[in-house]
Amino acid sequence: MFRINYIGTSPYITCFPSLCHRRLSPADKFLILSSDGLNQYFTNQEAVSAVESFLDSFPEGDPAQHLIEAVLFRAAKKAGIDFHELLDIPQGDRRRYHDDVSVIIISFEGRIWRSSV
Repeated sequence: MFRINYIGTSPYITCFPSLCHRRLSPADKFLILSSDGLNQYFTNQEAVSAVESFLDSFPEGDPAQHLIEAVLFRAAKKAGIDFHELLDIPQGDRRRYHDDVSVIIISFEGRIWRSSV
């Protein structure tokens, strides 16, 4: 597993890229790109395991959407409210419960899934 340490300071968006290289192994099946909102509720290994398990069970499903839903379930549980109650809160007001989350999963077999909340 590979993780780039947080290198951001305000302003958070810049036109200067931060690049990193990693040699892939035959065991590598996909790449997860996400905003830090995912990492508030999942470790890297938890995210990888969740995607692997989801794809094993639902090969035609959307693992990015699955991770987003799992973040929302965990955020609701942490806040002591029901998942559906969290969804009923307008997105702008949900910031008190979870950070913005964007997930892109790129399969090395050629599929790409995107989701955000």
